[in-house]
Amino acid sequence: MTPISIAVLSLSMSADAFAASVGRGAAHRPNFSTAVRNGLVFGLIEAITPLIGWALGLAAAGFVERVDHWIAFGLLAAVGGKMLWESFQPVEADDARQAMRRGVWALIATAIGTSIDAAAVGVGLAFIGANIWIIAAAIGFTTFVMTTIGMLIGRAVGLKFGKIAEAIGGAALIGLGTMILLEHTGVIGG
Repeated sequence: MTPISIAVLSLSMSADAFAASVGRGAAHRPNFSTAVRNGLVFGLIEAITPLIGWALGLAAAGFVERVDHWIAFGLLAAVGGKMLWESFQPVEADDARQAMRRGVWALIATAIGTSIDAAAVGVGLAFIGANIWIIAAAIGFTTFVMTTIGMLIGRAVGLKFGKIAEAIGGAALIGLGTMILLEHTGVIGG
């Protein structure tokens, strides 16, 4: 993958965490050190989940080598489509209540919930032979930065901005999946 593709993927993968952190920031009104601690938790978990998905993908790669680019496209398009769909759903009272939850376990549960898509992407990355270590580090670092910023922004602007970021991230994942498919089928040079 090119550095630009890795950057797009990292930003896309951090969009869910960013949206959740805007909600947490709106609910908790954190100070800077709390925002950084939350960012570290989200970033660490977001860096681990694509490694888990990648390991699972490697185990299955030999069986699906002829269609791996279609699988990578399908996974990225599905995750991106889900993110787009969720971004257009109204912020429900239950969403606001979940954003109000406090405590380390609620934080970890939220971080895991927003990183499940990174595991699915990790599976796809195994199929295309991407360097998972660089990508996982980029995703983790980007998520740390975006979550920290999201919590601080959430104090000021509330939940709506998080939905916009989620829509942009979803569209970027669909675009990235399409690029992988087009490169591996020879439609465009890569």
